[in-house]
Amino acid sequence: MIFKAVGDDRPYPEHGLTQRDWANIPPRQILLSQLVTTKRELDLHSLLAKDSTFYGDLFPHVVHWQNTYYLEDGLHRALRAALHQRTVLHARILEMF
Repeated sequence: MIFKAVGDDRPYPEHGLTQRDWANIPPRQILLSQLVTTKRELDLHSLLAKDSTFYGDLFPHVVHWQNTYYLEDGLHRALRAALHQRTVLHARILEMF
């Protein structure tokens, strides 16, 4: 299994962060096997696009809430890492308490 679990919602409270706010969080490593997705489906076009990071953040966004890491944005990047046999991902991780 690539991820800890596959979810289809965001069980944590709304954080209100903008793209600029996320950019202020330094990326750090996290194991793919620690992540719970917040999307059940992925647009295959996004996964296979050569310029998939052109319009967005280079690093996935993860929310750490109640001892669980939720992959909020960047599912295509996480899957691409898994397809390349990587077990670790660099992501911006928001700590929510």
